[in-house]
Amino acid sequence: MAVFVNSDNVRYTDAFIEADYSYHTTKVDKKEDQFVITPQTDTLNIRTSRKVPKVGVMLVGWGGNNGSTFTAALLANKRQLSWPTKQGRQQANWYGSITQASTIRLGTDADGKDVYIPFHSILPMVHPNDLEIDGWDISGANLAEACERAQVLDPYLQEKLKPFLEKLKPRPSIYDPDFIAANQADRANNFLRGSKRAQVQQICNDIEDFRKRACLDHVIVVWTANTERFSTIIANVNDSADNIEKAVDNNYSEISPSTLFAYASILMKCTYLNGSPQNTFVPGIIDLAQKRNVFIGGDDFKSGQTKIKSVLVDFLVSAGIKPVSIVSYNHLGNNDGKNLSAPSQFRSKEISKSNVVDDMVNSNKILYSENEKPDHCVVIKYVPYVGDSKRAMDEYVSQIMMGGHNTLVLHNTCEDSLLAAPIILDLVILAELCFRIEFKKVEETKYSSFHPILSVLGYLCKAPLVPKGTPIVNSLFRQRHSIENILRACLGLPPESNMLLEHKILTLMGHRTSTV
Repeated sequence: MAVFVNSDNVRYTDAFIEADYSYHTTKVDKKEDQFVITPQTDTLNIRTSRKVPKVGVMLVGWGGNNGSTFTAALLANKRQLSWPTKQGRQQANWYGSITQASTIRLGTDADGKDVYIPFHSILPMVHPNDLEIDGWDISGANLAEACERAQVLDPYLQEKLKPFLEKLKPRPSIYDPDFIAANQADRANNFLRGSKRAQVQQICNDIEDFRKRACLDHVIVVWTANTERFSTIIANVNDSADNIEKAVDNNYSEISPSTLFAYASILMKCTYLNGSPQNTFVPGIIDLAQKRNVFIGGDDFKSGQTKIKSVLVDFLVSAGIKPVSIVSYNHLGNNDGKNLSAPSQFRSKEISKSNVVDDMVNSNKILYSENEKPDHCVVIKYVPYVGDSKRAMDEYVSQIMMGGHNTLVLHNTCEDSLLAAPIILDLVILAELCFRIEFKKVEETKYSSFHPILSVLGYLCKAPLVPKGTPIVNSLFRQRHSIENILRACLGLPPESNMLLEHKILTLMGHRTSTV
């Protein structure tokens, strides 16, 4: 069902939805023993293009568990497939996707009842069935073989999809054994040779070939391949756009495969999203993205244990309870786990998981003194037998009133790739939508877009990449509310405050009107 806003501040044309929006913020200054708060208002004109382009997705690591599962899900949903299971017949769906399987509250109707609509209905968005897909992998197995190797999907579904998946074969990718675990060598039979400049040129050619062959308006590249070790930031090598270009030309060894893919994507004006924890976005790549005004986003898909941590710690700290020890243990048996069994690759994952509680801890100086943090330990072990069904065990020890302690222990079994695939979909759909939203102050004549670093995607990432000087938000609810309220702003609607004064104040309760 379409949404129409009946307001003088919102205008609909064939090309755009335009909204005049009052954005309210508060500036806080500390003067001696007092906080001085100054309300500020910026009046913005926000316009959203109504034309949804034809979008293609290129996955780096297409033949991995995430890539093959995502591809199978696209095909199964497009064909509305169903298949028998022990629990009965299963229908293809996108459970786990906020754009496809969650709702947004619009307001209340004339009877005071809440009105919710599907998330994807609030603004024109790409439909998953319309996405085209392609990609690269260091393994040359076709996607039917990749799905079988991954052992994620029901065999009945794999058989139904086999005729379609067999036709899909990854393009050669970049294999650099210095950046991923040595145990990945047996999969590497489909990789690009030559210098780093030659590899970048081939990636650019692949993107252009896909764009032309599928008649695409926009291509989004997503890294869903192996976790790499962290790259060393080196002066005059990867610290600026100019230097990273020279480093590629000089075949400098410390330029990682993921950075090369990001570099090529930016050259091709393609949004690049990093779904793994390594520092793909070295300063030179960020500099290049900003200079060319190309979107980048990441890092690391936020799917299971970390998402729960960002909720639970937020709850504890906001309730005035002080977490003092957080210990997270994981074991998994998929190829991600195999790769992470190497120390340098595990260190990348450990870094992305370790900072997820920082903003919540820093928000409460009653509980935590300056520079004080909970003890935080993350362990990951490779256990082949459990396959893609990751086991996560967490212990949260908190201080409560009068020296007491509260201990929460969780056991979470999650099918890793079935959680990650919907996140890939959401990243693609929301990144594309950001491409069509523009802003300007009312006194200005020229529109501007979102910052090239898409921090709005933080809800979907363990270690949200943000512009320099921007606060990092890991609280899951704040991240979700940010997305919702930006979409509401595009329609000239106020942010969702949850005040519900119309249900709490007699004066308003007697004069309730529709707010849809």
